[in-house]
Amino acid sequence: MFIGEYTYSMDEKKRLAIPPNFRQALGKKAVLTRGLDNCLVIYPLEEWTKMAKKLESLPNSQPEARGFMRIVLSGAVEVHFDKLGRILIPDYLKSYAGLKKNVAILGLSNRIEIWDEKRWQEYKRKTEMAAGDIVEKLRELGV
Repeated sequence: MFIGEYTYSMDEKKRLAIPPNFRQALGKKAVLTRGLDNCLVIYPLEEWTKMAKKLESLPNSQPEARGFMRIVLSGAVEVHFDKLGRILIPDYLKSYAGLKKNVAILGLSNRIEIWDEKRWQEYKRKTEMAAGDIVEKLRELGV
């Protein structure tokens, strides 16, 4: 299980160290792809397989489903950790997430999100301010 929030720096070569406890849970390789809200997502291989199967089951006749599949699947890349526990962020994913030097790495149960630190701080502030409304909507969903 991935939990916690960490701030790391991406180097000039677009290499990003992943927290040691996350690396240990991921194993030797993982899948990196586009996430929602302009972040990136790292999936352990087992979780990626589950996600890919869910995407495959979406109705190909619906434009929104096709678009979502294209964005997530075409953006996916297998990543390997170097000796220092770093992964390489491809240019197209770095651009998608607007990553600069400082990056927030978040543990979210079965996956890891990577955000530009400033963008994460703004998102987190807005979400924390709307916490009451979010709880009400979750209640409506039975959570």
